[in-house]
Amino acid sequence: MPHHSNEFDLPPRVDRDDGNPRMVGFELEFSGISLDEAAEAVESAFEGKRESESSAERVIRTSPLGEFIIELDWDFLKRNASETARGEEGGEWLEQLSQAAALIVPVEVVCPPIPLTNLAALTPMVDGLREAGAVGTEESLIAAYGVHINTEIPRLDANTLFSYLQAFAILQWWLVDAHEVNATRRISPYIDLYPQAYLRQVLSKSESTMGQIFDDYLEHNASRNRALDLLPMLAEIDSDRVREAVDDPKIKARPAFHYRLPNCHIERPDWSLTGAWNTWCVVERLADREDDLGALADEFLAADRPVLGVGRSDWVGFVDRWLKDRALV
Repeated sequence: MPHHSNEFDLPPRVDRDDGNPRMVGFELEFSGISLDEAAEAVESAFEGKRESESSAERVIRTSPLGEFIIELDWDFLKRNASETARGEEGGEWLEQLSQAAALIVPVEVVCPPIPLTNLAALTPMVDGLREAGAVGTEESLIAAYGVHINTEIPRLDANTLFSYLQAFAILQWWLVDAHEVNATRRISPYIDLYPQAYLRQVLSKSESTMGQIFDDYLEHNASRNRALDLLPMLAEIDSDRVREAVDDPKIKARPAFHYRLPNCHIERPDWSLTGAWNTWCVVERLADREDDLGALADEFLAADRPVLGVGRSDWVGFVDRWLKDRALV
């Protein structure tokens, strides 16, 4: 599995095609501390200044990184409460909820986009939140928290986007293991994987047009709840078309991948954002290797069996060996 050094890996393409640095925004979900405690940790990590606040949000202005938004994720609570209430343990869940509301309303820190060459600048914030008592992903119904990575695409055209899609399609199952995605998060619907029918569609083409990318993606993935959510990027290209297929006000148009697989283990002393980022960089490296994408797509299609499809664990083993042979992990 990917090496988790304390250094942030650099992908093959650190700049956009126009020469400006590619930007990355992180979102961290956790609990264990209040909104104000989280805001204070962010403020002191960057010597920032509190700009504004509401009952569920604090905005911290920092120089030179920009604005950090710290908010209570009431949606997370509401949707988890309703999901669990449908099951047998609903009553117990609601009891826990009322007893511990102050601690288990998840807090989310939304970082401003920063150049991917400068990600180490976020480390003092992670350390400060941990010292304040933040707790991340645990084996529990109430804390299936994650790290979301919003990485700007180097060029917003069909060829570039399709190469990333193919790389992710090849790696998707391997990534779940590489990130050691927590069991509670695996079964929650919020990071659903692409269905095999979609993987086949993506990997059976050697190239694609933007129209075809839209058609195929919206046919199989008309939901924000995907491990790699492309709706923000597609909305950046054609907002009307996305909103016709998925009427969700939370889709924010931006030229970035919305990657939601990594756990948030902020409570662990040895945890940092490098593990999540460096694992994503495997997608970056593979997307940059056109010949390998074609060869691996052929391998995937050759492994496809009628009715059974491609065997997930066999494919993960094959991909893991392949990546190690080529020093891509």
